[in-house]
Amino acid sequence: MEITQLNIYPVKSLKGISVNHSTLQEHGLAWDRRWMLVDAQQRFVTQRQLPALATVEVALTDEYLVLSHSNVEPLNVPLAEPEGNLRLVSVWNDHCKALPESEEVSRWLVAALGEQAQGLSMVRFATEFTRAVEEDFLDGGAAHTYFSDGYPFLIATTGSLDALNQALVAKGEAPVPMNRFRPNIVIKSDEAWAEDRWATLSEQSGAFQLALRKPCKRCKVTTIDQHTAAVPAPAEPLKTLIELNTQPTQKGAHFGQNATLIEGSGNVIRVGDKLSVTVRSV
Repeated sequence: MEITQLNIYPVKSLKGISVNHSTLQEHGLAWDRRWMLVDAQQRFVTQRQLPALATVEVALTDEYLVLSHSNVEPLNVPLAEPEGNLRLVSVWNDHCKALPESEEVSRWLVAALGEQAQGLSMVRFATEFTRAVEEDFLDGGAAHTYFSDGYPFLIATTGSLDALNQALVAKGEAPVPMNRFRPNIVIKSDEAWAEDRWATLSEQSGAFQLALRKPCKRCKVTTIDQHTAAVPAPAEPLKTLIELNTQPTQKGAHFGQNATLIEGSGNVIRVGDKLSVTVRSV
């Protein structure tokens, strides 16, 4: 098996960036989910509330986070940390410390997306703060993350996407691309749902090891076209994932596995890396 895609999402729920390599850190791939958008109550805002966020492109240079949209000129946000008082912001039930970016970002979002973006601001995770991953699935260990939904890494496989798309097409529905699931690491695997049995993934020379912790329960973001923000089939692919029943003991639609880093912090992960797996004991 080998890695076929690496994706980072510097701003939670904006477009991702496909990369050939990245630095592994305990909280995720370098720059992943370092920023997010919040409302006036300092609560996180995603494509669940505002699908148009999918149309905002993101790039990284040596000095800037660059936001782009067809309606406005690009905006450069310095990578140097902003000055200002820490805010307490919320992601699900977690309260995190964050630094506010300038009000220029808020004005830019309204210019790009219209009045639906009114009241949004962008914040950066304060790295002196630690956001712990839920302990229930860590086998007694500990892990932390930035502004991801809950885990530092999301792993998906080509075999599972192929199986899902075969089921969709058999029902007369359109297949969906991998970007609907916003994974960090995509692995070439001929076997569908094999990842649900994996305990660990290791780079063959020992550069890193990841532990697969928990199936990823999916939400309506998977129904949103990640290029146009349209919702071509409001129930899909969630309905088909539920019908496939890949997690018989759990309710809802699942695709991919949440993961944490066991070994290799600071090492580089690359597209093309060969991987070996260990399988869960039943």
